[in-house]
Amino acid sequence: MARLTTSDPSRPGWARVRCGRGFRYRDATGAPIREPGRLARVKALVIPPAWTDVWICPEPGGHIQALGTDAAGRRQYLYHPDFRARQETAKHEHVLDVARRLPGLRDRVAADLELRGLQRDRVAACAARLLDLGFFRIGSPAYREANGSYGLTTLRRDQTRVRGATLHFAYPAKSGRERELTLTDPAAAAVVRGLHRRRDQDPGLWAHWEHRRWQRLTAPDLTGYLRERSGTEVTAKDFRTWHATVVAAVGLAVSWPQAHRSATARRRATARVVRETAAYLGNTPAVCLASYINPRLFELYDQGRTIADALPDLAPDSVAPTGLPGTGPATERAVLDLLTGP
Repeated sequence: MARLTTSDPSRPGWARVRCGRGFRYRDATGAPIREPGRLARVKALVIPPAWTDVWICPEPGGHIQALGTDAAGRRQYLYHPDFRARQETAKHEHVLDVARRLPGLRDRVAADLELRGLQRDRVAACAARLLDLGFFRIGSPAYREANGSYGLTTLRRDQTRVRGATLHFAYPAKSGRERELTLTDPAAAAVVRGLHRRRDQDPGLWAHWEHRRWQRLTAPDLTGYLRERSGTEVTAKDFRTWHATVVAAVGLAVSWPQAHRSATARRRATARVVRETAAYLGNTPAVCLASYINPRLFELYDQGRTIADALPDLAPDSVAPTGLPGTGPATERAVLDLLTGP
């Protein structure tokens, strides 16, 4: 990997200037950039043409290579490939740490779900249980207002139904995609049923009774609860990343008896597994592959190493309440052993 330096976008950098249908570039002094090597580096960044107010790092090793404002007025960044790779490695190492802590976290969540009433810890435990089971994004009021899309903590009561121990969710998720999900969990269903019955004017699902009134349970409240119960920072994306990795690991293991025959068969199996995992997440296959599934799975797969040997021995608890076969605690242990082994 290249030696990286810390970029400082507050300092003068190179600028992009519209010129007819294309662009010209100027250095930090305002002089035109004509040197072929510099121009080639800028073009290799593939800065989106729609970006305005573009700043380009003069240093080839800067961790931020460029930034600009997109059509929606948001500042966007292009990072050095080596910086992205290091960030991805650190992310997946953190997710593996979260996976090691999951059994203890789940035990504490289960204990809180046994509490009485709709107090903060019981309601937060219910949200944590659903976050663990349902591949949910956490949600934010700002994103809901701007895009009309919902995550777990911004769900409305009318976007959820409870029948016995079964919960059904139907709501517009990220990018306006309609998402429907059915989960079976008696403890969570009991809490959601109680939340449906509360008498207040707030259409939102999540609230807890404190100081003689209903208070909303927000995304920061939920992440705070997860931090308290796990002893580390845990986010909705950590759950989604880990579960995507587990689902993909099962798919790769199941495919191995046929796919081991050729590299072409393995590529096709990999593409199919990524598509199936992306469908569970509600992402595109490209995003699922780039941001969620641990890439070491595919390296090990090409070496013929999967959790296939563990699959015949998985106990009934390997079927999670989501209904996805082979994604319960026993499978998670096998995936964790595979990814952290030599």
